[in-house]
Amino acid sequence: MARPLRSFLFAPASDQRKAEKALSLDADAVILDLEDAVAVTEKVRARSLVVDLVQRGPREKIYVRVNGVNTPWVVGDLMAVVGARPAGVVLPKAELAEEIRHVHWLIGQLEKEYGFTPGELEIIPLVETARGVLNAREIATSCPRIKRLAFGAIDYTLDLGVSLTKAGAEIMYARSHLVAASRAAGLEGPVDTVYPHLGDPEGLAEECRLARGLGFAGKLVIHPAQIQPVNEIFSPTAQEIAFAAKVVRAFEEAEAKGIAAVQVEGRFIDYPVAAWARRVLDVARVLGLAE
Repeated sequence: MARPLRSFLFAPASDQRKAEKALSLDADAVILDLEDAVAVTEKVRARSLVVDLVQRGPREKIYVRVNGVNTPWVVGDLMAVVGARPAGVVLPKAELAEEIRHVHWLIGQLEKEYGFTPGELEIIPLVETARGVLNAREIATSCPRIKRLAFGAIDYTLDLGVSLTKAGAEIMYARSHLVAASRAAGLEGPVDTVYPHLGDPEGLAEECRLARGLGFAGKLVIHPAQIQPVNEIFSPTAQEIAFAAKVVRAFEEAEAKGIAAVQVEGRFIDYPVAAWARRVLDVARVLGLAE
């Protein structure tokens, strides 16, 4: 299986020093940002910096957040970025499946132009409006480049006209809806929103545990100090790995005897639970947490 992507670190594409620093850290992926982090007057210049960084850096972990489909910069962003061959692009303000398909088509034409393997560049739709949340199922199935969705709560709550709180009650529906839409589309678990309170590591850890419990597979991060706790919490724990190993052994022994259910440490185990356990062990092996 592919290595799970747990942490996505944003870095401003117009600041070469910060971007290079981000690429040297332990984030599973880095998002070079051409959108919100770049002033209007710097957007065109920032493209050349992105191209240089992608060509020199570890392409397999670099994503580029281009400007939205309704801006005057998106076509130029894609024409510059696709040729550098990053792992993918993050498409902000994703609201309509048709818009995603337009981007998919343009990327495909550029791949042909450059002689790249068709479909190799991933699109991560960043859902951050009420319209996008309600259309998440259609967005998730809009094109084969999509492996995961991402959630942007700051813009989402701005769109709703409410405040983003640490408790997060106002974004619970959106989070749950994105998880369900992702699962229904056969995608990886979505990537949760940034945690903007940089001086609150306990709050970050609590939010990560909540998001993971809902079905998110990772989190957007905006500061290097957030990488380690995000990676840790979105990885299987030692207890989960140990229990999963027991489940797999017990279930395989039961299956060999023609039995489809068994108890492990007082818990009822059947095929769905055994599938969960195998998934935990697969992820743990890829991350180097189990043999």
